[in-house]
Amino acid sequence: MLKPILLENDTLLIHPFRPEDLDRFEQLTADIFSILSDDTTLKFIPGKRLNSLQEAELFLQTMIVNYHSGHNYIHFISHKQLGKVIGIIDLISPEVASKHYQMDHYPFFIEFYLSGFASGCYIMTGVLPLLIDNLSDQGIVQIGAVVNRKNIAARKVLEKANFTFKTQFDLLQDLYETS
Repeated sequence: MLKPILLENDTLLIHPFRPEDLDRFEQLTADIFSILSDDTTLKFIPGKRLNSLQEAELFLQTMIVNYHSGHNYIHFISHKQLGKVIGIIDLISPEVASKHYQMDHYPFFIEFYLSGFASGCYIMTGVLPLLIDNLSDQGIVQIGAVVNRKNIAARKVLEKANFTFKTQFDLLQDLYETS
């Protein structure tokens, strides 16, 4: 099982759901809804859209259970001064990936989402390499990411974190991997 990742600088805190987050569950739900209903965030991934706070609450509850059962390892990007979650990082286990993708091998997969207002602020460019290093230290050295080939910003973030293009994933997306 993955050890929780905790990264921090002057502005951001990357963390899993923590016991103290129970006291702010409602705010966390609202932050998740804000991210996963944002048109800028979802431009290339419209299928991730949440349509209500109830869906966001169910998403959060499911991610907490999935984390503790080893299926998905969700981490939040919290902005310390704003006191809110501005991004989500989801590490998907090979077992879950094998249920959704038809591939020769199944690495861990990473997905990340930022609030529209945080896009272009180089947040993921700074966070992703540190996260990858942490995962590597835990023995997870092969990580995949599926990205819409028109999403140039996400491709650049992946490339700066030493992901390389592997193959076309489907008609719209490409597969990138670390090694």
